[in-house]
Amino acid sequence: MNVPFLDLGRGFRELQPELESAVLESMRTGWYILGKDVETFESDYAAYCEAAQCVSVANGLDALRIGLLALGVGRGDEVIVPAHTFIATWLAVSQCGATPVAVEPDASTCTIDPARVEAAVTPRTKAIVPVHLYGQPADMGAILAIARAHGLKVVEDAAQAHGARFDGRRIGAHGDVVAWSFYPGKNLGALGDGGAITTDDPEIADRVRVLRNYGSRVKYVNDVQGFNSRLDPLQAAALRVRLSHLDEWNARRVRAASLYQAAFEQAGITIPRQAPRTEHVWHLYVVRTPRRDELQRHLEAAGIGTLIHYPIPPHRQQAYASAGYGSGDFPITEALAREVLSLPMGPQLTDEELNRVVAAVRDFGGG
Repeated sequence: MNVPFLDLGRGFRELQPELESAVLESMRTGWYILGKDVETFESDYAAYCEAAQCVSVANGLDALRIGLLALGVGRGDEVIVPAHTFIATWLAVSQCGATPVAVEPDASTCTIDPARVEAAVTPRTKAIVPVHLYGQPADMGAILAIARAHGLKVVEDAAQAHGARFDGRRIGAHGDVVAWSFYPGKNLGALGDGGAITTDDPEIADRVRVLRNYGSRVKYVNDVQGFNSRLDPLQAAALRVRLSHLDEWNARRVRAASLYQAAFEQAGITIPRQAPRTEHVWHLYVVRTPRRDELQRHLEAAGIGTLIHYPIPPHRQQAYASAGYGSGDFPITEALAREVLSLPMGPQLTDEELNRVVAAVRDFGGG
């Protein structure tokens, strides 16, 4: 028996009658751009995230970019970002004309280190983009305190944190803007690309709505140079179905992570640590070992799928060669890139599959 890293087909089949009914009903309306399905999903998701406003967009990168632009980030500005993250966090800043300023993570949680954020603030800093990585919120208490002290904006990258909480409140409006991805593999995934922005500020939400739709409030009247970045109604219909199951599916992820945590205490690997004040939703279960490549090969031989999040940090990508970063500039991030490995994680994993992963990892580590 092989254990997939993630089988999206299982998630579809579990909800197949509901998904097919919702999508077919949406198709029959004859309304395929924005409209009622999108508005209803936006209302539902805002309420779920405990935010006043939700504006959907085409994908997670657009959510970050448009969110930053709505806050006035532009050329000449600096934006503090994690060094250890998916490159989209950096790309969004660059596409606004601003400069991403990388900060190392806390090695124990892998989320951005607030102490290093404080040290990175300069007169040109306009915003901070904490990433709620692997399903665990960053330390929003400390980050918001820094932002308030320096008059900075906060754009949360919540692409991996649907349903997570910080200080008992859902991720959704701690900062000025929260950017979401509904890429199919996310905890709340669409049947293709999708994204959204949540916020408590109606003026920011209005600017996002204008920017996502060619810079227009009224058809053929364009107030600013905007984009075509709109969530399809078909995706909104599917997302509404999946949203109604999100808490249950997250609970299954928590159960799977708890099983892993207990089993791997003596397995010769470093297991994830949940930070105080957070409720983790385990988008990914990421272990760490200097023997990462050996462990990955061992699991592959046992029919167990794994991935690496992320093998090449943004500062070492060719896309940012002009920034002048070199090997060793971010030693914690580079060590993570060499040592992290994501094990199978998802709401459809069976107990038998989880136990096979446990047995294979413990066999590797001698635990």
